[in-house]
Amino acid sequence: MEPISLSPHTIDALVARLGRWSAGRGPLYLLLAARLRRLIDEGALPPGAALPPDRRLAAALAVGRTTVVAAYDTLRQEGRLVRRQGSGTRVARAALAPERPRVTETSNPLFLHLLESPDDVILLSCAAPSQPPPELAEAYNSLVLPDADLGYHPAGLGALRAAVAARYEARGVPTGPERILVTTGAQQGLSLLTRLLLAPGDGVLVEAPTYPGALDLFREAAAVPLPVAVGPDGVDVAEAVRVMERHRPALAYVVPRFQNPTGTVLPPLAARRLVEAANALGVPLVDDEVLADLAFDADATTTPAGVPSSGVPSAAYGEVISVGSLSKVVWGGLRIGWVRGPAPLIARLARLKALHDLGSDLPSQLVAIRLLDDFAPVLAARTAAVRAGHDHLRAELARRLPSWSCAPTTGGQTLWVRLPHGDGVSFAQLALRHGVAVLPGATADALGGSLRHLRLHFLAPPAVLTEAVRRLAAAWAEYAPGPDPERASLHAIVV
Repeated sequence: MEPISLSPHTIDALVARLGRWSAGRGPLYLLLAARLRRLIDEGALPPGAALPPDRRLAAALAVGRTTVVAAYDTLRQEGRLVRRQGSGTRVARAALAPERPRVTETSNPLFLHLLESPDDVILLSCAAPSQPPPELAEAYNSLVLPDADLGYHPAGLGALRAAVAARYEARGVPTGPERILVTTGAQQGLSLLTRLLLAPGDGVLVEAPTYPGALDLFREAAAVPLPVAVGPDGVDVAEAVRVMERHRPALAYVVPRFQNPTGTVLPPLAARRLVEAANALGVPLVDDEVLADLAFDADATTTPAGVPSSGVPSAAYGEVISVGSLSKVVWGGLRIGWVRGPAPLIARLARLKALHDLGSDLPSQLVAIRLLDDFAPVLAARTAAVRAGHDHLRAELARRLPSWSCAPTTGGQTLWVRLPHGDGVSFAQLALRHGVAVLPGATADALGGSLRHLRLHFLAPPAVLTEAVRRLAAAWAEYAPGPDPERASLHAIVV
């Protein structure tokens, strides 16, 4: 294909070559990025070519500058563009190779905070129980290791797979042990699914905002996010269906119940429509159920096994790949999670998992069996604690930071806070200097939105939450933001 001349006087040539780039469905910046990507991969925009400045191209295309900035940033993340202050935006030297470069290490602020040495910083960024329940220590104290067992169980101990399957049966979802894979936490479950189902350049439907740890994995796989906005009632299902119809993504990832980070709950009829559409279109739908048990409703009863009777799982409506964990109800240090899916998929995942670790820690699996045998007291204690933390944090925010707004949630472990001005990224930097780490909303939003939001968890003890809000108030008193950013860069990803 004939290269496009991109001198300042021939910007019209690029606009003409873009053609009807905006005629499709979806955000304009993704449509523009897709057309530019094709021109780069086909050689029409050769390596080293300078692209028009943001404002000039935006004016030529009759769109807002933010559309061009977000499109350029998308391609920069893919390795197709290089953007440097003073030298503008250029096609990367290796951009003719269509394969997207893989990200080999995390840039997730949550993970990076965990790698730092212990200090006086209060981590409101990392949402996990601050201490294990007494039942966990009791289970370890009574642990009896098996005889004549190598200890390698790539798919998980049969008894634990049966116990997890029984929890789905109790929720009205027929499940046998062959449909359960035990993993080293839910994060490994998502990682295995990503490795198995996604190839570089594949599309993956995600909520905006969503769990940043999943975004990290999709970036590592060099997949292309297809974000769909989350509203007061969860993900926009109508838009999600349109995205699946148009792009046929290789994977769709959602958090329907107590969505991370917003805390929203997808209504049952909307969940049914989403599942049925994904099944009809052949799109694997992953339901992240890690937070699904953490309902505040004191009237919601549980089965003897500690399974909430309220809240119908998505798997009740059709074929869904469910990912769960004990880390949010019991303790993050108990690295036991699972994937529920069709038996052939579980068998493939087990073979992949064997390649990486030969199976999750056997003593932890034995302890998990013991806990699930009488799970109701553990779950009741945890939900009571998280509801108290939720109420305490909201009360402290209302007292010390009344200009901040955050809707109450009905479950989960985080508040989605909106700042009255400024942006979460710059404020998080100041808050860190005051000794508290918070998660900027933009880091969880593949649409580049949620600029004025923060995610705060309420799992710390009341005294710690009180001190954290005091520090946040001191930081806010000093905060003097610059001009409001028009759009967040898409490179920052978190959990």
